[in-house]
Amino acid sequence: MEIAVMLDELLQKAKKDEKLKQTLLATRQEKNPLSAFCRVCQELGYPVYEMELIEVGEEFYASMRRSTNGGGENSPMLEGEDDFYELFFASLK
Repeated sequence: MEIAVMLDELLQKAKKDEKLKQTLLATRQEKNPLSAFCRVCQELGYPVYEMELIEVGEEFYASMRRSTNGGGENSPMLEGEDDFYELFFASLK
């Protein structure tokens, strides 16, 4: 299962389950929030790992850049579209 699909599924579950939502939000307060988030995902059966989460965002961003204006220097700067972790939490709140 792809990272984006897993995160979307987890997001939908968290929106329906307040305890799960609070557990995920609590990871933001940890010393290493990304690691804590991935650990909770794994405990819930979603194999989300730090580097894969970062990499999928970078790949998505690069693909978007290539698809706009030929991906050259004049391509628009996109902000935030490369961070699936932050987008997850923005959607959760």
